Amino acid sequence: MDDTTATEPRTAAPDFGGEIARLRAMTVGELRVRYGEVFGHEPRSRNKDYLWKRVAYRIQELAEGGLSERARRRAEELARDAELRTRPRRPIEAPPPASPRPERDPRLPLAGAVLRRTWAGREHVIEVLEKGFVHDGQRFDSLSAVARAIAGTRWNGFLFFGLTKHTKETRR
Repeated sequence: MDDTTATEPRTAAPDFGGEIARLRAMTVGELRVRYGEVFGHEPRSRNKDYLWKRVAYRIQELAEGGLSERARRRAEELARDAELRTRPRRPIEAPPPASPRPERDPRLPLAGAVLRRTWAGREHVIEVLEKGFVHDGQRFDSLSAVARAIAGTRWNGFLFFGLTKHTKETRR
């Protein structure tokens, strides 16, 4: 027998188009059953694309005889020469826990500082506390809340009080 012939004799090529179309229309459960029929064991995968491709290949392999002896020997040679992993893959590690939020935003002035802002013809004085702000005797948790109370609309507190620098990069 010639080295280039398949391991089993070939007959007239069957039409696999219809069978492949049926495989592609199957559900994952149906493909797992079909996989078991053609391979003789249950698949580990539940990936639909993987399953239909493997089943389609196996059906063709069974019908047409699979690889020739020459191809099998060549595959074995390549496998012997392939570099194998010398140590196992590292397990996927869970990401480290998120670091706790910093107690205080570094853009804020130190506690005891005073911020001044003129709005609608009135100067507003805001005292910076260790945790929060005081404006007109009322305590606020954030600069944005103070800006909202002054302007009557939502504002970024850092922007409202001029605590950010505008450059060409930040305006984009």
